[in-house]
Amino acid sequence: MIRSLRVRLILAGGTLSLLFMIGLLPALQSAFSLALREAIEQRLASDVTTLISAAQVEGNQLRMPKLLPDEEFNLPDSRLLGFIYDRNSTLVWQSRATHDSDIHYTPRYDGTGTVFTHIHEVDGVEYFVYDVEVKLLAGKDAAYSFVAVQPVEDYKRTIHGLRERLLLGFGAALVVLLLLLWGGLTWGFRSLRLLSLELDEIESGARESLSEEHPRELLRLTGSLNRLLSSEREHRQRYRDSLGDLAHSLKTPLAVLQGVSEVIAQRPQDLEQARVLQAQIERMSQQISYQLQRASLRKSGLVRHREALWPVVDSLASTLDKVYRDKRVRVTMEIATDALVPMERNALLEMLGNLMENAYRLCLSQVRVSLRDSSQGLDLCIEDDGPGVPPDQRARILQRGERLDRQNPGQGIGLAVVKDIIESYDAQLKLEDSSLGGAAFRVRFRPF
Repeated sequence: MIRSLRVRLILAGGTLSLLFMIGLLPALQSAFSLALREAIEQRLASDVTTLISAAQVEGNQLRMPKLLPDEEFNLPDSRLLGFIYDRNSTLVWQSRATHDSDIHYTPRYDGTGTVFTHIHEVDGVEYFVYDVEVKLLAGKDAAYSFVAVQPVEDYKRTIHGLRERLLLGFGAALVVLLLLLWGGLTWGFRSLRLLSLELDEIESGARESLSEEHPRELLRLTGSLNRLLSSEREHRQRYRDSLGDLAHSLKTPLAVLQGVSEVIAQRPQDLEQARVLQAQIERMSQQISYQLQRASLRKSGLVRHREALWPVVDSLASTLDKVYRDKRVRVTMEIATDALVPMERNALLEMLGNLMENAYRLCLSQVRVSLRDSSQGLDLCIEDDGPGVPPDQRARILQRGERLDRQNPGQGIGLAVVKDIIESYDAQLKLEDSSLGGAAFRVRFRPF
């Protein structure tokens, strides 16, 4: 399927032009053929007139001079042939060039006076014939038929040459027309190209809205897109404000409950209840964080975010090195310093924070973060040399509330948050085996 609008229009215009030229070619050829036949008829009529003007009748006998005014009748190799027949269709005179020809023609004497036709000889040669009946001296016995003959071969050769020239001319005209059409479409699509550049600037964050410097036909489209962009920004801001208000309103009651649990924990008889209460408070806090995170996620609209990956990974690694300083984790970053990923910074921090924290917590001594560009997209991989994840458990741990590590506290929602973040950016999360010996979490983004 041809996806380029310009190519479609070029093909449509070229096809219509070709069909028009194919239909026009026979019409032009027919018109030229008719005009050429009329020119031949007029030429032969003029030649016959020359014969008639030179003819004389003496004693009911036709006399023709040895040399005629038209030199072509005097040449032995002329392609113009002349004949004169009497009323009995008997040949009484012929030009010099006719002695080597084998033409069988019989005058009609049908009273029409003039006949223009063409004949086919036995050898396949065709001739144009112009026949004029003349009654010299107004006598019946002095009636003659003056005939001028010309081969059709010259006419066919001319028509064939015309057809070739028309084909070449139409071919050249079609090429020129396609070039002009391409240039016109390029100029016409310039406004669309400018619109595309402005959309690229909006995606990169360099522009907030489309300009009004576009053709009138596109102003309605640009206006709708600007309203969509404005609505998207307002919607996102309302989400952030609402989430901030919700987080602030829940923070105080949870702090109060945490304080109450600490007071209760000081009483030995209530220690078990205090632990249950603290566990439930922690679970509530994590669940609130998870639900707030899910609510803030949205499919990316017109604005496409791009964030530098190296600073984020380096900052997270420095923080986790301090948290897990006793493990002395060796981190390998196979990332270009100018590499970009199509995510917003906060979402990237949340996703990488969860994945790298899991890698630090479960590894033996080594973690690797890599970014590679492939034909299928951009692959971000976080690997460790820990125990790994059994293949039959990989789908389960990506679900909310599911955990394989029971030795450390948590509610098993970290990977679920990661999965939601990745899916909100139309990316894919895969859990594989790492060459380091542990697990490899691979995030595949679509090509930019």
